[in-house]
Amino acid sequence: DFSSGGRAGSGLLSEWLHEFRLFGCFPVPLGEVPPDWLSNPLDKDCTWDADAPWWEISDSDRSFGDIKPIWELSRFEWVLAFSQLAAEGDVSALNKLNEWMIDWCVKNPPYFGPNWKCGQEASIRVMHLAISALILDQAQLPARDLKSLVHLHLKRIAPTLQYAIAQDNNHGTSESAALFIGGSWLAEAGTEEGSEFMQSGRKWLENRVLRLVGSDGTFSQYSLNYQRVLVDTLCMVEVWRRKFGLPSFSERFQELALTACQWLRHMINPDDGNGPNMGANDGARLLPLTNTNYRDYRPSVQLGMALFAGERAYGEKGSWDDGLKLLGLPIPEKKAQPPGNYMADDGGFAVLRKGATMTVMRYPRFEFRPSHSDALHLDFWLKGENILRDSGTFSYNTEARWLNYFSGTAAHNTIQFDDQDQMPRLSRFLFGDWLRTFGLEEIREEDGKTSFGAGYVCRRGVSHYRKLSLSSGSLLVDDEIKGFKRKAELRWRLAPGKWELVEVDGGVKTRSRDFPGFSLFVYTNAPYARCELKKGWESLHYFDKTPLTVLELETAVSCKLTTEIRWEN
Repeated sequence: DFSSGGRAGSGLLSEWLHEFRLFGCFPVPLGEVPPDWLSNPLDKDCTWDADAPWWEISDSDRSFGDIKPIWELSRFEWVLAFSQLAAEGDVSALNKLNEWMIDWCVKNPPYFGPNWKCGQEASIRVMHLAISALILDQAQLPARDLKSLVHLHLKRIAPTLQYAIAQDNNHGTSESAALFIGGSWLAEAGTEEGSEFMQSGRKWLENRVLRLVGSDGTFSQYSLNYQRVLVDTLCMVEVWRRKFGLPSFSERFQELALTACQWLRHMINPDDGNGPNMGANDGARLLPLTNTNYRDYRPSVQLGMALFAGERAYGEKGSWDDGLKLLGLPIPEKKAQPPGNYMADDGGFAVLRKGATMTVMRYPRFEFRPSHSDALHLDFWLKGENILRDSGTFSYNTEARWLNYFSGTAAHNTIQFDDQDQMPRLSRFLFGDWLRTFGLEEIREEDGKTSFGAGYVCRRGVSHYRKLSLSSGSLLVDDEIKGFKRKAELRWRLAPGKWELVEVDGGVKTRSRDFPGFSLFVYTNAPYARCELKKGWESLHYFDKTPLTVLELETAVSCKLTTEIRWEN
């Protein structure tokens, strides 16, 4: 299907010749022969059959385990990697690319087996095939078998597009993007049905962006990683549109694409590209064109800013430029202003920056279904270290205790009342009685301090108001709570390390030799019932969980809690 040629790029993923990292975390060795497309790379005893029509397969059947490890190799990330190597003249990579493609098609007959179950998975394959064709400079004249494979995928995606649209999430954006890219590709190559696919994809992608991206840039899933999925999707669409000279999307579409990029840019640490582990995270890294690790979001930000703003997000040369080079795009000369304080009120995010610190607070602005009960969660970063952190996701199909823990209130830096989540859980991905913000105080700079505040009252009558005050060397967090029946538990989820807890006048103090100069104090204006360091969990990568220390302080009465964080500049 693929032939040699194309442009070289410095973001080569040569590790794909020997191993790949499932969800950017688990090393899985690869040999000369193609992998088993129907087995879980982490559990070879978990194998799916390819003899059942996709519509008869359940993606949540616990007898087979989580289906996502099965899907991961069939997202065709290896197609991108082998194409980059082939563009450098590596004949073995080109041969491997074609051998694996043939094997995949044989082992995954059209519309049968788990890898045809999800329209979004089919869409990711289409987009990766298209970008690989651009890398190899053969998008204009694709081989007959490649056209046939793309056509088969679009015929899988189109019938269930309305189901994807109804989800109000990344399924609709991914699937409409694939129809636009794949349809225009087929139309250019003379396939009659291509124009129909392209027009449907354009219509619904425009619709999805205008509905799901807020005026301040927040995507409907309230998640850092799903924001990257959206940005990468829009970048692939824009690159493809330009390469084929297709008409632009609407001016409003382009404005929202830029605000979505800006949202991601303001949320991450520019020194290493990492960001708060907020919201649901399914392990997706949709456009891996560089050697950077999974939690480095800078390549996506740099590409998006170049395409939609004509600016560099990062002025220095680095691996974040590799995607631009590989796709033959110019690197803009103009550099964007560095990120500062930022408020995305459309989704409920406030970012306060001062010197080497970044504080991110989550408050409830739910227009779409929340998947985490994380109101008033607080992330704190000091000199690139995420010292107070969020939990992540772990898995979408696991034991109930883990499903409930990672998305529940107890796994966030906020206050839990009466052992209940802030909102009642209705399903794996949905909470009810959506919270609403009251008493919003927008970000304000005054007398060397940056302040912000917001609160909520839930249907049970519990009230929680959180006020931040950031200055050079300290952060004050004031929590006012009332209306609960038995107890309230304040939690601070601490970065992995050896922490100690000591009592001080009116409260407690925690510190760690792993973070010299940093200390956290909690004071109350009423007696507290319990304060201790406990074991908690976090998931920095899908399907992976690791322990951390959680400071828990419990009180039985309405009161004001003050957390004072200090550090040496």
